[in-house]
Amino acid sequence: MRGKTGYILCAPAVAVLGVLVALPLVSGVWQAFTDANLLRPTVRTVGLANFAKMVLDPVFWVALRHSLALTAVAVILQLALGTILALALKQNVPGVGVFRSLAMTTWVIPVVATVVMFKFMTQTGYGFFNMVLERIGLGRYATYWFGDIRWAFPLVVFLHLWRNVPFYGVALLAAMQSIPKDLYEAAQIDGADAWQQFWHITVPGIKYTAMVMVTIHVIWTFNNFDLVYLATGGGPVDVTEVLPVYLYKQCWHNFSMGYGAALGVAMLVLLATFFLLYTKVTGEREI
Repeated sequence: MRGKTGYILCAPAVAVLGVLVALPLVSGVWQAFTDANLLRPTVRTVGLANFAKMVLDPVFWVALRHSLALTAVAVILQLALGTILALALKQNVPGVGVFRSLAMTTWVIPVVATVVMFKFMTQTGYGFFNMVLERIGLGRYATYWFGDIRWAFPLVVFLHLWRNVPFYGVALLAAMQSIPKDLYEAAQIDGADAWQQFWHITVPGIKYTAMVMVTIHVIWTFNNFDLVYLATGGGPVDVTEVLPVYLYKQCWHNFSMGYGAALGVAMLVLLATFFLLYTKVTGEREI
């Protein structure tokens, strides 16, 4: 009887998840095997044709390479810089309370406002960065940074760092403050230096929080659409093209819903593979 009651209580949640998650997922996977197009009323099953087209599509491989590079570079730098920020915020120095309160400012600013702000600051002529270059005698390097094929991708990485590093810092600071001070006092009595205390006490203490942060941001960065699309739209000349932006263009610029769905399935498989490897390497079954 208790078992039946549990199933009955879970049924509404399962029904909601089925409608909001399972149904769109199944529909998207099905469309990946069709030639669905918004300009054509008929839909035919085409088997693996969309995936074969994907393999031969050079822009897909460019977007995949950029997505992997953006995710790897951004997440690694966010974790490293976030740890340094957390260590700085942990120090008891005058004014650190105010700085802790302001640290999350970049996180709460809407993405569109962040992108607009940086696009203004990188404009030629009146942009902040170019004005600084001109003032220090380096005006010949002034350019529209988001439109320069050398700087567009690093700027997109920088936008991710500017927005997310404080989030890492605050989360890791909370993990550090939960570590008992007795451990550090015992280590100091045993003669451990600052690096040994960090490596043998702080790192194990923040490990699980860091793992959760990395897991979440791998998903967010790999699937990130708004920041890249608003900043560069995938350009110039595809140097910032990533899979979510390319998928959007296929669906809403070319109206090729079938091919766009196939790109989405490829992204799903890549992320699922990552998590299978991640859980196997870390030995963790629950995050």
